[in-house]
Amino acid sequence: MSARPRKHSVTLRGHRTSISLEDEFWNEFRAIAAARNMPINALVAEIDAERGLDLGLASAIRLFVLRALKERLPS
Repeated sequence: MSARPRKHSVTLRGHRTSISLEDEFWNEFRAIAAARNMPINALVAEIDAERGLDLGLASAIRLFVLRALKERLPS
């Protein structure tokens, strides 16, 4: 388990970019993409299109993962 963010390369709007995420967030993000039968790059593009200009992409992905996990909790 790594507490430090690691860089992960993705393609966004035709350009390679890196996103720094902790392994736990990245692993869950990949699992969410797989469950939705989506490529990682497509899910990153979806999140990027929906985030505001004041929110970084890595933070937007972390919040996306958090919301997805919270939705799984029993109410």
